[in-house]
Amino acid sequence: MKIISGKLKGRVINGYDIEGTRPTMDRVKESLFGMIQNDIKDKVVLDLFAGTGNLGFEALSNGAKFCYFNDKNKKCTNLISDNAKKFELTDYCTIFNLDYKEALNYFATKNICFDLIFLDPPYKFQELNEIIDFIRQNDLLQKKGLIVCEVSVLYLNIDYYEKIKMRKYGDKYIIIYKNNL
Repeated sequence: MKIISGKLKGRVINGYDIEGTRPTMDRVKESLFGMIQNDIKDKVVLDLFAGTGNLGFEALSNGAKFCYFNDKNKKCTNLISDNAKKFELTDYCTIFNLDYKEALNYFATKNICFDLIFLDPPYKFQELNEIIDFIRQNDLLQKKGLIVCEVSVLYLNIDYYEKIKMRKYGDKYIIIYKNNL
């Protein structure tokens, strides 16, 4: 697994084989970042179910100002930390080893707001509606900010953010919402 664009293009992200993760395939990631390329530079990013950190590192490589990585798997957060050091990005990220609910509550209590949120949960996870509701209720997404969801089943029922793109790649969908509130 490699970073496919930006200043770190070609650098290898270690950890594609961690049990319980399903890193976004390079061709899907390339298409996804093509869709959001104008919405990354100087933005604050949340990679909530970070796994290997694949999406957050790609965002940083493409000019994001800062990325908050979160994963409840300690192997994943250790790996993200190792990769951040290897890529010399430790000053541009914070890594949390929390359950997603704990992480969201932390961000809400600290009034941390994001321009770009990646929601790429474990396979068969079906609580994104609740997560996106929490994000809206707690103002965690900046005006004009984006939420990028990667899901295997279409179950999202979001009507308060504008769905700006949806693409199918094999057995998964990428859905992008924009906060126009």
